[in-house]
Amino acid sequence: MKQIKGIVFDLYGTLYDVHSVAELCSQHAPGRGLEISLLWRQKQLEYTWLRSLMGQYISFEQGTGDALVYVSNHLKLDLSARTRAELCDEYLKLKPYPEVPAALETLQALGLPLAILSNGSAHSIHSVVGNSGLEHRFAHLISVDAVRIFKPHTTVYELAEKHLGLHRSEIMFVSSNAWDASGAHHFGFQVSWINRSSNTFEELGARPDHVLSGLDELPDIVRPASTEQ
Repeated sequence: MKQIKGIVFDLYGTLYDVHSVAELCSQHAPGRGLEISLLWRQKQLEYTWLRSLMGQYISFEQGTGDALVYVSNHLKLDLSARTRAELCDEYLKLKPYPEVPAALETLQALGLPLAILSNGSAHSIHSVVGNSGLEHRFAHLISVDAVRIFKPHTTVYELAEKHLGLHRSEIMFVSSNAWDASGAHHFGFQVSWINRSSNTFEELGARPDHVLSGLDELPDIVRPASTEQ
């Protein structure tokens, strides 16, 4: 394998906990917060894939809103338009996983450029990262807005090569989403799959190069040989 010269992260579910919205969901539907969040996330992802197949690009915000309408209808919840807007706004304030801030600091200290490549819109990415105070850790915040199609389409992963000025084989791609890790590996990135919950990897004809239980394990994998202690 080639030496890693840059690291690209997925955002949702990898650096930031999408189910941190469950607390606010519970305030509007007591006892059902996690149920709402899980189905909401599932439909949010499905809608990005289906919209891509239909050739109908919409913003991540619209897809998130559409997914919540589905959840409200499917679970027979009485969520007003105002409540849905409040819940969608919570997606701009997701909390990073506990180990993420320190791990990013360590990775940045290695001198490797760090980037986020996300299905989120530019507004969503900057809002989430900015609200968590971690924007200074990244050299690039890259949105699919530029190509108007969602991961795992090849043209999305190409954006990382262009922004970092590196060949795909020199980039470590990091995701907790197995479908995303598969797409990135098919593209030619070196891939680390963050598996915090002992999930089963997808059968999509590709396997990650590394399986980690948290982001804090990544520095030991990407650290240049000359900096090893």
